[in-house]
Amino acid sequence: MNISLEYYKFFYYAAKCGSITQAAEALSVTQPAVSQALRTLAKSLGTDLFVRNGKGVHLTPAGEILFDYVKRGYEEIETGERKVLEMINMETGEIRIGASDMTLQFYLLPYLQRFHERYPGIRLNVTNGPTPETMHYLSEGRIDFGLVTTPLSRRKGFHSIAVRQIQDVFVAGTRFRKLKGEILPWSSLRELPVVCLEKNSSTRRYVDDFLMARGAAIHPEIELATSDMIVQFALRNLGVACVVWDFAQPYLEAGTLFELRFESSLPAREMELVTNEKLPPTSASAKFLEMLKL
Repeated sequence: MNISLEYYKFFYYAAKCGSITQAAEALSVTQPAVSQALRTLAKSLGTDLFVRNGKGVHLTPAGEILFDYVKRGYEEIETGERKVLEMINMETGEIRIGASDMTLQFYLLPYLQRFHERYPGIRLNVTNGPTPETMHYLSEGRIDFGLVTTPLSRRKGFHSIAVRQIQDVFVAGTRFRKLKGEILPWSSLRELPVVCLEKNSSTRRYVDDFLMARGAAIHPEIELATSDMIVQFALRNLGVACVVWDFAQPYLEAGTLFELRFESSLPAREMELVTNEKLPPTSASAKFLEMLKL
């Protein structure tokens, strides 16, 4: 049976209004157009759907059965249309972001706050994890974009843009004050208790590769999951900590930690925003990226 869905729309409004005239007005069509559609639908189904009365029309038993199903279907369609419009108009929706502690704390948080204040109906779903995990989620389409740190394995179909620089440093507390002001060879790290991130992070991989290239590969005494905790271990003199400078900044300025100086510096790295070109941005994620001016 090949009946236009438009006929069911006319049927729905005629049953809902109890009047062909009112249905035509609601649909902005002519009364004959509604009448013709209802006759075609009734003929196709092989039964009358309406009975005329002095005030308009009312459903036959067969019409009541059909209306029960059409009503549910049509109202679901209307709900779907409304939800899409709400999403487009930024009344509802979701942004799925992958980010590490560092990219959240030192770049993303102020933007998230501003976006939430402007669009409170948009749900912010932040998956917290290291760069390799974020890239995996992005490749699977489980997040809309990721904030990661270099070094980054470049992949076809992904677009990345640098948003700010970061600098890795080694810091220490009072236990190691004899090293303050000294220019140290990188190899001296092999004689010190080093506290650093676990191996599943881009930061750890970057530092390991840098030191190995200079014959100064380290075997850390303590490995931790977060840079905040690494700083706390350094404050308690449990080792020399390798962290991004931003994490140590308050303690360096207060004088409770100091930065070790070496014969050369670790090159600066980048925070990068990465998107999967195969995934079209949602209205919400496009608006957020616009706020970042990217």
